[in-house]
Amino acid sequence: MSEPSYMLMRDYPREERPRERLERYGVGTLSTAELLAIILHSGIKGVSVLQLAQTLLNRFNGLRNLAGATVQELGTVNGIGPAKACELHAAFELGKRLAISPDTPRPIITSPLDAVNLLMDELRYLKEEHFRVLLLDTRNQVIVNRDISVGSLNASIVHPRETFKAAISALAAAIIIVHNHPSGDPAPSTEDLSLTARLVKCGELVGIPVLDHLIIGDGRYLSLKEKGMM
Repeated sequence: MSEPSYMLMRDYPREERPRERLERYGVGTLSTAELLAIILHSGIKGVSVLQLAQTLLNRFNGLRNLAGATVQELGTVNGIGPAKACELHAAFELGKRLAISPDTPRPIITSPLDAVNLLMDELRYLKEEHFRVLLLDTRNQVIVNRDISVGSLNASIVHPRETFKAAISALAAAIIIVHNHPSGDPAPSTEDLSLTARLVKCGELVGIPVLDHLIIGDGRYLSLKEKGMM
């Protein structure tokens, strides 16, 4: 059986190459694969950078899952070494930071659904539990949206010291804690409830109340505050 033939980027007409198309027609005309190809710079022997970009999208079932992949997971794709994996990870992180940068209006949290809408698309597909904190000012605007820990949610990983250190540094008036359940089911565990109670008590001591603990599932969420569980 003969080897499959792949069209390398140098074989494409110049006007069809992603970078040239961007310069000539604007970034909005490029496909997701073409944008990724520009970040990746080059393919591998026998595979063009555009084909490598499409392989990534196929492997992770779309851009959303790809953006949530770890450097290690990206590195499992043939042609994605440590350098390319880090470049992709950095690009996605910049996009996340831009969404909450001081140059854009800060999200205002007036209900659990406001926080869920802010985080659902980012957290629902992650394969590990991410413990996130939203730091709010006196008008309930989000000052900071950041991970405190990644991994199984327990008291040894999620320590009140780290949670409230960030809040104190940012001069937060209140916080909302959020974490995802990779199973997709947002029902709280005993550990979730125990940790919530501990953080609420710590918040009372330092004068930074915990307004809610949200658990994000796949398209579903649970607010411990709404359910009377805190």
